[in-house]
Amino acid sequence: MEKVELEEKMSENKEEGKKQEGDVIKAKKKQLGGVRTMPFILGNEVCDRFAAAGFHANMITYLTQVLNLPLVKASNTISNFSGTSSFTPLIGALIADSFAGRFWTIIGGSVIYVLGMVTITVSATLPQLRPPSCPTQENCIEASNQQLWVLYAALLLTSLGTGGIRPCVVTFAADQIDMSRAKTESRGWNFFNWYYFCMGVASLLALTVVVYIQDNVSWSWGLGIPTIAMALSLVAFILGAPLYNRIKPGGSPFVRVVQVVVAAVRKRKAVAPDDPAALYENRRLDADISINGRLIHSDQFKCLDRAAIVSESDMKEPLNQPNLWRLATVHRVEELKTIIRLLPIWASAILLMASSSHLHSFTIKQAQSMNRHLSPSFQIPPATMSIFSTLTILTALPLYERLFVPLARRFTHNPIGITCLQRMGIGFFISIFATIASALVEIRRKNVAKDYDLLDRPTAIIPISVFWLVPQHVLHGLAEVFMAVGHLEFLYDQSPESMRSTAAALYWIAIAMGNYVSTLMVSLVHKYTGERRNWLPDRNLNRGRLENYYWLVTGVQVLNLIYYVICAWFYKCKPLNEMIDEDDANVESGKPLLDDGKEVELVTN
Repeated sequence: MEKVELEEKMSENKEEGKKQEGDVIKAKKKQLGGVRTMPFILGNEVCDRFAAAGFHANMITYLTQVLNLPLVKASNTISNFSGTSSFTPLIGALIADSFAGRFWTIIGGSVIYVLGMVTITVSATLPQLRPPSCPTQENCIEASNQQLWVLYAALLLTSLGTGGIRPCVVTFAADQIDMSRAKTESRGWNFFNWYYFCMGVASLLALTVVVYIQDNVSWSWGLGIPTIAMALSLVAFILGAPLYNRIKPGGSPFVRVVQVVVAAVRKRKAVAPDDPAALYENRRLDADISINGRLIHSDQFKCLDRAAIVSESDMKEPLNQPNLWRLATVHRVEELKTIIRLLPIWASAILLMASSSHLHSFTIKQAQSMNRHLSPSFQIPPATMSIFSTLTILTALPLYERLFVPLARRFTHNPIGITCLQRMGIGFFISIFATIASALVEIRRKNVAKDYDLLDRPTAIIPISVFWLVPQHVLHGLAEVFMAVGHLEFLYDQSPESMRSTAAALYWIAIAMGNYVSTLMVSLVHKYTGERRNWLPDRNLNRGRLENYYWLVTGVQVLNLIYYVICAWFYKCKPLNEMIDEDDANVESGKPLLDDGKEVELVTN
């Protein structure tokens, strides 16, 4: 009897010790993170955007006027570089979510990025790494293969570095604050709006200071300044390490997805139970990948539910642990379902990105031929015209949060004003008018060139103000406020929490695929529109038919909007039992993260 009492007492002491240990861990976790970490984390992303925008915005000028590349080849180089830079985040996201964690992935990516920026700066500084200058832009000597390989090596390094930074910074920053539904609805500000606002400030500085230095001082300083800024941001990010809340990676999401598919295929002939509660669940097994809440069973894609049907051969002896290649938990099955559900919505962004890629190529070439003087001695650099998109973003984001959301809330009764899907749809709609404006301005520009007999003089300045390009930049900026921010928030909100770096990478992959689609469109149009009146000529844009290309893009956008509306109409939000810390008690709220009008009753543990 005494032995039993002793064992019970020891068991009670052990449980009490575990509880105290858990309280200590919880208290330490509360001391980490918070808004105070934002300068260290977002500073890294701001400098990445500062460097990328400063070079990318004016890259068409560097390629055509410094390296003397033909317009189409230069445009495709830009699109391919942008595409690669947006594809590598998937690699970085898988590394972060699988084993390295977001903190170390950001550091590794930043180091590689700095090396790439140093290489670009050196290539712009040494005369032997570029061809002879060609002010007339006629009979120019193109950069040699050796000179181009140095450039490509630098671009590859920056692309790889970007892969470690972009998918992890936004999610790592979100890890530092409470992103539960209850908290986000009660806040007076939206994290993603202010994240994008910070990126806009970085782009603004790049499009003004950096581009001006590149055009009027030297490319060495124009690229060296962003390189120095990026190196300093890396040091600042490391200094903030003691303050960060670092979430332990939950293992490879790709492996989990494959395991669910394999298990479902193996049990393709099994009969699923009528009651979903009979499907396999294991909270302890899913603990590291469901910190903020568990995904609950949904009725879509029921063929995948077979992966969670329990049979005697699914368990490993002697510990009776599941063989994950034969048996998956409901949470893991729902992770795959969630990704399948959001992919059609995500794909709609690809053609939108392709449709706006001309802002970094053809629009800049248009600006070069227009009157850019603000005074007799000062003229706006062509690449700086993108500043109007950035200024629109910086102006519209606070107005969206302070005016639009409260107004929309009166009609929708939604605490966040409108859903992410509705926000994205508005962005798609506005972008169509942005491309229409581009076509109309090009028609106007060529008519003026014809009136002054300048069609055969590609380097001549046409007497038409460059500010005719402002409306399309403003419309593109407004579309970005709705579409880009809504898209990023949607991917974060609707993805499984253990795959959020991967979801952020999907945002950049859409941009990558959009750039590649743009390259394909430009190449096909250039190839099949003839030599006499080619829509996109190599040297003389005045003799081209750029407006026809814009009309083609407009038609593609209209079809894409119709596709998006259909996908959004049938989309179902992920079913989540959200863990809320309330008075030191765990409360599970079965609310989907997007408001679809359905809620599950609160269950207190």
